[in-house]
Amino acid sequence: MTIQELTPLIIVGLIIIVIAVLFTFIPVMLWISALAAGVRISILTLIGMRLRRVIPSRVINPLIKAHKAGVDVDTNQLESHYLAGGNVDRVVNALIAAQRANIELSFERCAAIDLAGRDVLEAVQMSVNPKVIETPFIAGVAMDGIEVKAKARITVRANIDRLVGGAGEDTVIARVGEGIVSTIGSSENHNKVLENPDRISQNVLSKGLDAGTAFEILSIDIADIDIGKNIGAILQTDQAEADKNIAQAKAEERRAMAIAQEQEMRARVQEMQAKVVEAEAEVPQALAEALRSGKMGVMDYMNYKNINADTDMRDTLGKMSGDDQGEEEK
Repeated sequence: MTIQELTPLIIVGLIIIVIAVLFTFIPVMLWISALAAGVRISILTLIGMRLRRVIPSRVINPLIKAHKAGVDVDTNQLESHYLAGGNVDRVVNALIAAQRANIELSFERCAAIDLAGRDVLEAVQMSVNPKVIETPFIAGVAMDGIEVKAKARITVRANIDRLVGGAGEDTVIARVGEGIVSTIGSSENHNKVLENPDRISQNVLSKGLDAGTAFEILSIDIADIDIGKNIGAILQTDQAEADKNIAQAKAEERRAMAIAQEQEMRARVQEMQAKVVEAEAEVPQALAEALRSGKMGVMDYMNYKNINADTDMRDTLGKMSGDDQGEEEK
């Protein structure tokens, strides 16, 4: 084929390529769908979304949905929320649900709630259909020392005005648990708690525990209640054991001190006995020295020996009489 014959084919091919690229870059079918739904949007707007790296379907489809539901939003609002990292489709669904439920909710607040990380659609649904939060078993001790365990069901409704900055479910459960513990603890005995469980829910509900949270507490119901351990008896047993250990330690301390004193007295006695023996050993030397120096005569020495002999005899007689008296007593 000649070049003149191939020229028309080349032109047709280039036209087909240009049209394919054009349809790929410009969502013509999306533009047609928007026009069919009554949403006026220009091709240039769709091209601008592509240039701003916005997926047109993520904005146009929610816009069509909002237009059909009668929700007043425009392209710029949805596109800016998309660029901020929000979920455009969820925000539009929440606005539609709020409108159907006659809940006043503006696009700005809805977008702020979505950007805060909360599920705004779930919040709107929870405003219509309250949610039940079930707590685990919460244990409290009555004044008589008996442990009481209670499980509560908390019916809450989302407070849209406090969704941004309001505390979540964990805070509500913690506050209700604190209220249950304080109510059980203020009861004189556990029987009153068992007889009237509603007293717990009434006291807890009257404290306004939903302040500063993203919810409004509608009711608190005691789902289950049970008796736990006798904490008072356990504490008394532990205290008695501690007192016993303290008394034993003090007795051991006194015994050790007595042993130490006894050993000290024995050491003193042994020391005194040693001094006596030492002194007795010096007596013969002193006598000999007195005899040599003439300070003591022979008669004085004989009298000294007689006195010692008499003393020894008296000691012997005293021991013998003591032994005889002991035998008679036996």
